[in-house]
Amino acid sequence: MNIFRIGFLLAGVANVGGILIFSKLFTNTAMTEASPMVMSSFGQLMIIVWGFAYISVMNSYESVPWLSLLFTIEKLIYVITWIIWFQNNDLTLLYTKDFFAGMFYTVYGLNDFISMLFFGWTFWVTRNLKKD
Repeated sequence: MNIFRIGFLLAGVANVGGILIFSKLFTNTAMTEASPMVMSSFGQLMIIVWGFAYISVMNSYESVPWLSLLFTIEKLIYVITWIIWFQNNDLTLLYTKDFFAGMFYTVYGLNDFISMLFFGWTFWVTRNLKKD
């Protein structure tokens, strides 16, 4: 398996597994209350859908470079949202309310930043490849 396939798989597993674990299978109200618009139950479900989208192209990413660019933009939006959240919220208070929610808000932006760089790199490498 090459590094790109592994990257798509890891990004997908991080989205799917991360939401399921940190949301305690969609029951973590502290996580939702901390950012009701982005991390609502619907928002969490959509994060899982994005995760499956990453996994779905792990074997065909070379054929869809513009999809990697779309993934880059999607991750950029989450990174910006995370930065704004940090500017307006107290992470310590969230940890006292729920450890899993605190951990989630600690790592999700960093994880999305790494994924954003990976998807951007994938787009850059594959954008001019000849299609069969």
